[in-house]
Amino acid sequence: KVGHYLVFITGIRMHHIPLRGTVTTKSFAFQVTVAFILTAAMTAVLMAGVAFLKSLPYVDAERIGVHGWSFGGFMTTNLMCSYPETFKVGVAGGPVIDWKYYEVMYGERYMDTPEENPEGYETSSLLGKAKNLRGRLQIIVGLNDPTCVLQHSLAFLRACEDAGTQPDYFVYPGQGHNMMGPDMVHLHERITRYFDDYLK
Repeated sequence: KVGHYLVFITGIRMHHIPLRGTVTTKSFAFQVTVAFILTAAMTAVLMAGVAFLKSLPYVDAERIGVHGWSFGGFMTTNLMCSYPETFKVGVAGGPVIDWKYYEVMYGERYMDTPEENPEGYETSSLLGKAKNLRGRLQIIVGLNDPTCVLQHSLAFLRACEDAGTQPDYFVYPGQGHNMMGPDMVHLHERITRYFDDYLK
């Protein structure tokens, strides 16, 4: 587990904050909470977790990082750009950036179509937040990802370039949405090294 490795090898402590609807079948209450806008409710949960961490005597509030994959990559990027004063380092794997590019079976289930809900799609897109990036954000993708297609991360890179912000970017050639085989080991080493390099 990358978390155990971070704690025992680098001295970085990891805290997992489960989001609503990620552990069990997504309930009707979850669907109502996230309907039409996929950021506000989840962000509130994570920031409450961060407030708890900051209250602990052994947590350095100046050195808080965040990591997630897929929807977690979306939330990592969102937090890095929405709360740049809070998060110093982030690693976003296979992130959703703009929900209009995402598969309809998930995006439209909760948000309807972009034509029916333009405000929700605009609010949930991270492209407009690229200008707010201040910390170290590494985006990691599989080149052949059929779930979060490359268009997501490339559009974010373009928005960062236009805004003059500086994310880091790493691609696994031949891999899909999740890394397999030896690349899985390489991925965890890369995530660990990134936090070790920039969070300590």
